[in-house]
Amino acid sequence: MDSIDKKILHLLQENARYPLKYLASKVFLSSPAVSARIDRLEKAEIITGYHATVDPVMLDYHVTAFINMSLDPKQKPVFYPYIEACPNVLECNCVTGAYSMLIKVAFPSTMELDSFIGQLQKYGKTETQIVFSTPVKPRGIDVYATGAPEDMDSNGSDNDKK
Repeated sequence: MDSIDKKILHLLQENARYPLKYLASKVFLSSPAVSARIDRLEKAEIITGYHATVDPVMLDYHVTAFINMSLDPKQKPVFYPYIEACPNVLECNCVTGAYSMLIKVAFPSTMELDSFIGQLQKYGKTETQIVFSTPVKPRGIDVYATGAPEDMDSNGSDNDKK
């Protein structure tokens, strides 16, 4: 992956709906060349999808929480399909530490969250943190992590947007 691929990834993470013509102008290639690079990044499974970001509160999901759970490894074959089928589960991670699972959920109310936690406790002990605020929203991977991007100033501002 070269610097042009990184720039394309950076731009697509910023807005996956940018037109090919716009992307091409930013990396100084033709639209077909950018399209071919995007296809290659998709085939290499570097780009795994395109998603719309929605505001849960606007959809009446007023409670976001993180649930830590201890899960006996023998229960994974039963638990994984169960948790994947739960529509309020936004993310589920197998982690290190005192708990083995970290589950991010969104619910309309604490009553519904409480009911869900009751179901989870069939699989193991839980501890829950309810989110008050999110100062850093979910974001993409910094493809320039090994160095400062060429189009960014020392404050992290994108000079192309001026």
